[in-house]
Amino acid sequence: MTNLQPKRVVISGIAAITPIGNTHAEYWDGLMAGRCGIGAIDLFDAEDFACQIGGQVKDFDPTQYMEKKEAKRMARFAQFAVAASKDALADGNFTIDELNAEQVGIIVGSGVGGLKVMEEQDEVLLKRGPSRVSPFTVPMMIANMGSGLAAIHTGAKGPNTCPVTACAAGSHSIGDAFRLVQGGYAQAMLAGGAEAAITPLSYAGFASAKALCTSRNDDPLHASRPFDRDRDGFVMGEGAGVLLLEELEHAKARGAKIYAEIIGYGMTCDAYHITSPPPGGEGAARAIGLAVKDAGITPDAVDYINAHGTSTPANDKNETAAIVTALGEDHAKKLAVSSTKSMTGHLLGGSGGIEAVATVLSIVNDRVPPTINLENPDPECYLDYVANESRDREVNVAISNSFGFGGHNVSLVFRKYPA
Repeated sequence: MTNLQPKRVVISGIAAITPIGNTHAEYWDGLMAGRCGIGAIDLFDAEDFACQIGGQVKDFDPTQYMEKKEAKRMARFAQFAVAASKDALADGNFTIDELNAEQVGIIVGSGVGGLKVMEEQDEVLLKRGPSRVSPFTVPMMIANMGSGLAAIHTGAKGPNTCPVTACAAGSHSIGDAFRLVQGGYAQAMLAGGAEAAITPLSYAGFASAKALCTSRNDDPLHASRPFDRDRDGFVMGEGAGVLLLEELEHAKARGAKIYAEIIGYGMTCDAYHITSPPPGGEGAARAIGLAVKDAGITPDAVDYINAHGTSTPANDKNETAAIVTALGEDHAKKLAVSSTKSMTGHLLGGSGGIEAVATVLSIVNDRVPPTINLENPDPECYLDYVANESRDREVNVAISNSFGFGGHNVSLVFRKYPA
């Protein structure tokens, strides 16, 4: 049953598995240091590919979270989802048991799911025939299995879904989980995104679409350069980010550590083009505006935006325009904006998860991450992008943006707690 009065929702646990650290503390330290996790890829032989670099997760051992046999039957993105979900629960000191299992849910989005499994099993099919295809192909391949396996491994029996909205999937997951807790459908939700798309088909397809950076294979540390005049495409990353969202009174009753409060969620569709945003970022501007309205704040209350900031020519200038439209040019020029993709690369459906973690930690620490490699600002990208070095700044309200192929736009608003 739901109550008419919306419940307040707080973040009481966080987890991040990223190219610059496999815990949220390592990730945050890497962001503050401006450390780049992009390098030559070794997950497959990329010698003949136009793009040969990426942000790989390093030193990840799935057997720290599951039995070796289970790990072998799980796609890499799902391993990340399970690990991050367990880490978020541990960070929040939250136990799922038979008394609360039905009131705890999980939403972990993914853009492409087990793409590598699909590639490998298609090769088996073509070379060895249909009878040799693994019986685990479908459950390893489908994108919802990150959420499903996270529930199996944690015992969460509440709401469980998986938005597959390209690069907006992680943020849609957090926003949808927020609504479920806010409406009284769950006491707590694990929410975020997971992705492991550093694969041959992914690289070939994105490069053919002219979306990937192909000019800096010999200089990977400077390849991802959001808002810079010399950007020429995004760099793929992988990993997962998960938040533990909890109803405020429930969190207080158990003495939970509270990082921040989530207060707004806006989502829109461009209805314009399969990959390109509309001129001026009209759909993104509406998402930001709706999130601000949903949060019950005025635009001038926003202190920081963790931008989608992909390092593609189209996204960065249109996101700039969207921020200006939604918040007004005067205030847009006063707030801090940064793209942490400059350090992690673009995790596709996993981006919203790790970037929400970065946004929350910016509020907690009153410090904002930099946009590294911003050496020659694009004249059409004229806001304060916290170039190259992290910065102390009071952050009471912050926004995380995510935009995806298909025209999906999401903005999330977080606020310092107590407020």
